[in-house]
Amino acid sequence: MNREMLMLVEAISREKTVEREVVFGAVEAALASATKKLHGGDVDIRVAVDRETGDYETFRRWLVVPDEAGLQNPEAEEMLSDAVDRIADIEVGDYIEEAIESVTIGRIGAQAAKQVILQKIRDAEREQLLNDFLSRGDKIFVGTVKRLDKGDLIIESGRVEGRLRRSEMIPKENLRSGDRVRAFILGVDPTQRGPQIMLSRSAPGFMVELFAQEVPEIEQGLLEIKSCARDPGSRAKIAVVSHDRRVDPIGTCVGVRGSRVNGVTTELAGERVDIVLWSDDPAQFVIGALAPANVQSIVVDEERHAMDVVVDEENLAIAIGRGGQNVRLASDLTGWRINIMTAEESQAKQASETESVRRIFMDKLDVDEEVADILIAEGFGSLEEVAYVPLQEMLEIEAFDEETVQELRTRAKDALLTMEIEQEEKVAQVSQDLRDLEGLTPELIAKLAAEGIHSRDDLADLAVDELVELTGVDEEQARALIMKAREHWFTA
Repeated sequence: MNREMLMLVEAISREKTVEREVVFGAVEAALASATKKLHGGDVDIRVAVDRETGDYETFRRWLVVPDEAGLQNPEAEEMLSDAVDRIADIEVGDYIEEAIESVTIGRIGAQAAKQVILQKIRDAEREQLLNDFLSRGDKIFVGTVKRLDKGDLIIESGRVEGRLRRSEMIPKENLRSGDRVRAFILGVDPTQRGPQIMLSRSAPGFMVELFAQEVPEIEQGLLEIKSCARDPGSRAKIAVVSHDRRVDPIGTCVGVRGSRVNGVTTELAGERVDIVLWSDDPAQFVIGALAPANVQSIVVDEERHAMDVVVDEENLAIAIGRGGQNVRLASDLTGWRINIMTAEESQAKQASETESVRRIFMDKLDVDEEVADILIAEGFGSLEEVAYVPLQEMLEIEAFDEETVQELRTRAKDALLTMEIEQEEKVAQVSQDLRDLEGLTPELIAKLAAEGIHSRDDLADLAVDELVELTGVDEEQARALIMKAREHWFTA
């Protein structure tokens, strides 16, 4: 019988073109499954087959777990304190094994064993096909719609299948069985039953790869797509840069009479593409990203990673776009939070900010409005700047003598120290569960404390726009923090 087993392994290995070791593993799994059924319960069985003789041994085993964890499965686990009585140097994660009687192949349900072995072989074949496919380094999956599976499309390419989820399809796109489809390879999900290659037609990466196929200069390294933002099926923006002065990045991507960009648009169900010139100057990049709107001026806030963009009334609707689409895509493309406003709104905001700084200077430095306005006119916008800019810069202010400058710097430092002590006292009132919340930095905790947010429930009760206003974080981060704070509401 053992000889027959070896012959069976050789035959299956040749027929299925898989390694002998894979087939041996399938045989061991089949024997272990059969033995487990004989013993009943949730026991753990290991079978070891000798690769030369075909002889095999069977072991029942127990996983060693820490005492504090307790036994989740007493039939297959042993606590460390009990295990060391049997094996002195055993550690958590090791196995205790005990040899037991092996079942004979004749006692195994032949059909059941065959099914286990064939399933293992099928899994091995599928894994081999998957590895061979991925080793090619393709980023776009080209195949045919094979079937619909719970709302997802199964795309077949040769003997390999990919899964295109409904959420990753282009809205209103109607793909049917037999249609030829191209999709971006998001990655592999090994936990997924069935096709494990996850596909997308709505991901920004898909548009990037389509342009790479349409524009040879990208593959040659003459052009580079730096970023991409999409509203799938409707509109998109890509930022391109040329690494060769002789190559016009926008014209090259558009192609003769729009042939190249039209090729991408056709593949993406008519999705309109704005091609933007990338710049390492963030303000210039944002101006280009907001096209076709004309920008009057930009105020950059590095701390909040935001820009106030001023446009005239005629360009306001264009800059914002239908449903906020243009400014949203521009923000995604550049990575900056963009606030569109008119000149009047900008002036009102600047006046409000100036008044806020004026009040801080008058209050914390104990100076009159005239002195505060001189500081503001000279470009000082915070107590930190007054306290720590190089002394020579302040001495250059004609309205101040050296004694006044030194006094202002001393008062600013004293005010900052007092504010820091007050902030620490407020932070001390914050509950530990809020401090431990993932994603909250000490700076954010201090801002929340200053606004009376002292517990996880206080944070959870906030609306997204409230948290944005209080802390200056973007909407996505605010939403994530609030949802994290609410998690304990839904767990027992």
